[in-house]
Amino acid sequence: MGRLFLNIFFAVIPALALIFYFYMRDSQKKEPVILIWKVFILGFFSVFPALLIEMFLEPFALMSGNLQSMFAKAFIVAALVEEGIKLAVVRLYIFNKPDFDEISDGITYTIAASMGFACFENILYSTGGTMTVLIRAFSAVPLHAVASGIMGYYIGYAKFSGTNTIIRGFLAAIVIHGLYDFVLFTGTALGLLVIPLLIAGWIVLRRLQKDALALDRMAGRS
Repeated sequence: MGRLFLNIFFAVIPALALIFYFYMRDSQKKEPVILIWKVFILGFFSVFPALLIEMFLEPFALMSGNLQSMFAKAFIVAALVEEGIKLAVVRLYIFNKPDFDEISDGITYTIAASMGFACFENILYSTGGTMTVLIRAFSAVPLHAVASGIMGYYIGYAKFSGTNTIIRGFLAAIVIHGLYDFVLFTGTALGLLVIPLLIAGWIVLRRLQKDALALDRMAGRS
């Protein structure tokens, strides 16, 4: 029992640490902590509808050949569904609230939703042992932050530019998330490609957050 609690601890801490990291990087105008927690909790419980949809879609993904099945499972069953659920949390709950008043808020709130999702997902995997949880802490959790954070930039940009960039962000999140899952599903050395994928995604996300903060300053939103 003690080991299980330790695994759950390691499952939760990385998600909270990433929320704190990106919250602190949003240095110009802090978001209400209570809203961050609410979005996190909604992301946490959004795992349930995601699981139901994935359970419905998975049999269809497994009907084709092996490579096609892995592709469908990675990009449709996992990436499309999970990023779509996180997008729905942000778009339906926080997007039209007065506190969503900067482009950079799109990144902050979407990462909060994604970390809630990743936290619950990690807890589900915590029964697999400490090593499984630790591997996910340095791979799956950052993956959720990178894919959803990049999508969050385009959500915020869409709100303040009057353009429909949400679709662009959603597609970017699906591609990043799908590629991550696909190379792992192959069960080969291709799985090592997740390392440069996460590094590149992390660099892009940091640059987008920097650009969002600059745009907010220029527009007088900060």
